Amino acid sequence: MATHNELGSWGEELAAHYLQWKGYTILERDWHSGHRDIDIIAMDGETVVFVEVKTRRNRLFTEPEDAIDYQKLRNLRAAMNHYVKFQRLQREIRLDVVTVVGTPDNGTPAITHIQDVPMY
Repeated sequence: MATHNELGSWGEELAAHYLQWKGYTILERDWHSGHRDIDIIAMDGETVVFVEVKTRRNRLFTEPEDAIDYQKLRNLRAAMNHYVKFQRLQREIRLDVVTVVGTPDNGTPAITHIQDVPMY
């Protein structure tokens, strides 16, 4: 596996543990709809939360959440819509972003949880 893929997998694992620590129930990880994916799908109370995880080694060039551009949001909306229809969900939904900055071999990573990200 390429180094960036390993870093991303590590970040997703940390994000899942972080969300569980906050009381979320993880429903799915790395859910795919064609070429689109959702990193984590979880329950926060009665709300289904779709979580995009962005992992970076550092913040030298940009903030991790800045990588979520119009095209990424469009793909996330399409995947979320497919999941809602596929599961026949009748619940509130929202999009969250969890950023992880650091590396597995370099101390404690910085984790930021941004709730209810606008989907436009």
